[in-house]
Amino acid sequence: MRKAILPAVIIISSVLLIARIFYLQVIDETLKLKSENNAIKKVFDFPERGYIYDRNGKLLVANQPSYDIMVVPREIKDIDTTEFCSLLNITKEDFIKKIKKARIYSPMLPSVFLSQLNKVEYAAFQEKERKFEGFYTQRRSLRDYQVDFGANIFGFITQVNEGILKKNKYYNSGDLIGKQGVEQQYEEILRGIKGVKYLLRDKHNKIIGPYKNGQFDTIAQQGKDLTLTIDYELQKYGTELMVNKRGGIVAIEPKTGEILALVSAPTYDPALLVGRQRSKNYTALYNDSIAKPLYDRGLQAAYPPGSPFKIITGLIGLQEEVIDEQSTFYCNHGANFGRFMGCHCGLHTLQLNNGIYKSCNSYFGNTYKRTIEKYKDSYYSVDNWANHVRSFGLGQFLGTDMPIGSKGLVPSSKMYKKWYNGAKIRSSYIISNAIGQGEVLTSPIQLANMMATVANRGYYFTPHIVKNIKDQKVDKKFVTKHYTTIDKQYFEPIIQGLEDVYNYGTASSFRVEGMKICGKTGTAENKIRVAGKTYQLKDHSIFVAFAPRENPKIALAVFIENSGYGATWAGPIATLMLEKYINGKISRKDLETRMLTGSLQNEYDKIENIIFQRQPNPTKVQDSINKIKVEISDAKKEEEEA
Repeated sequence: MRKAILPAVIIISSVLLIARIFYLQVIDETLKLKSENNAIKKVFDFPERGYIYDRNGKLLVANQPSYDIMVVPREIKDIDTTEFCSLLNITKEDFIKKIKKARIYSPMLPSVFLSQLNKVEYAAFQEKERKFEGFYTQRRSLRDYQVDFGANIFGFITQVNEGILKKNKYYNSGDLIGKQGVEQQYEEILRGIKGVKYLLRDKHNKIIGPYKNGQFDTIAQQGKDLTLTIDYELQKYGTELMVNKRGGIVAIEPKTGEILALVSAPTYDPALLVGRQRSKNYTALYNDSIAKPLYDRGLQAAYPPGSPFKIITGLIGLQEEVIDEQSTFYCNHGANFGRFMGCHCGLHTLQLNNGIYKSCNSYFGNTYKRTIEKYKDSYYSVDNWANHVRSFGLGQFLGTDMPIGSKGLVPSSKMYKKWYNGAKIRSSYIISNAIGQGEVLTSPIQLANMMATVANRGYYFTPHIVKNIKDQKVDKKFVTKHYTTIDKQYFEPIIQGLEDVYNYGTASSFRVEGMKICGKTGTAENKIRVAGKTYQLKDHSIFVAFAPRENPKIALAVFIENSGYGATWAGPIATLMLEKYINGKISRKDLETRMLTGSLQNEYDKIENIIFQRQPNPTKVQDSINKIKVEISDAKKEEEEA
């Protein structure tokens, strides 16, 4: 019996092994398709990316045809490299460099040799393609922008890098992928699914037909269309208002959290990052370290919030019952909190309402002092205050459907404990937080969301930029209410004060007849440190608002860098944006003309002089400022000519 077991095991194992080999080599064709088989050519069919529309159905981003020249290094035979290079207008050195790169990727797999040929270049090459064995053309689609703004929203398309190729098996060398904006965030939805065709070749490497009659071929599936929450007209208008200015505008619909406008300035034409000149243009934009056109100030910048933060200070004071509507504080051009905090109110006795519309530092400094001193444990007081602040979405990533953002800063007891070596925190140490000039930092989208929360009387929806995806539901997190720690009844007196900012206060000079706007001006101190020295720059201009007072349709925040008082630049721009969205037209033509034609370039020139430690020289300064603009303009002309 024992003698029979061993032969039986060997026979059974051999039968199983032969059966498996037979299955893999004869029955199962998938391994043959996956292998680098000379007899089978794998050709991809790239789908069109999904189209992008605004909230009202206006087409913003479409597609245009493009062609890549692909190369399989091992298949290159004796070709006339001189003719090849002349046809594609490249040097022999370029040819050698590209072939070497392709061999490193794989000598047997196709990779991109030359990308994004236009129709003329493609036609010229296709006519002689048969002469260049190892090379073939691959059709793709590139973005075709229907607008010349919104680059920070859309992002751009670029070739995948080696890191992505290693992490994601869907992509092959030369494939395109979304970078930044909604193109990156919604890449898997927009890109669609590649189709694949398997073609059979004879011993002479000629295509003789589909492999297995196309049994394993798949059809490309076009990417899904996106409908954004952005309002085309409002986004366009905001972009125009921000010409020759630096900063951001973020507008939100309070009842949904939908982002109506997301403006960052300076910006660039998204078409610059399409086509053969994309790399050159991107480099020019990236190297502009002064204006930073690739930096989304609406999402990424973190500024001191200035006086708009007094809204939060007042609400917390009411909730903690350290003040009420009748609480009175005296302002003598400011107040002494261990150090003097100046104020432009003059000599006044103020209550909550006129404290808001006069933007009194003394009133809100005293309110904050009472809040921090309410509890014996100063560290508990700070954390209690910080929890209230964070409930408005400040000091945290909001969870928007954009791939970038700034967390901002809401200081905690842990931070102050480290600063003051565990000593008791006196309100006088941190009194500047009361008026948004202390350690608190916010992004424009956070302040816009704060105003949406006030407009809703105590709750907000996570801000988001995609309204609808074809055949797909919006993520439930965007329709979930987030409540603050402030009771609803405390919002009404604050809102009355914000309306009176337009009636009697710092925004009265640009009020709009017939519109009930609730807003708050602000300025934020602005300093820069260069080579160990601190320079005081012109303040940032800030304005937050929502309208109308009842059933609000829009809330926004405007930051204009180095522009002074909130009522000088940010306030008028915010008012124009509100009227444009609600009424569809502008009645204050005086404001519109001043904002559209106004420029802050002189202020930005001063910063450049400080950074480069040089004396103002009009000619040199202008040359430096225009250098990047000229490079971008030239590159764009080259692209248009092509």
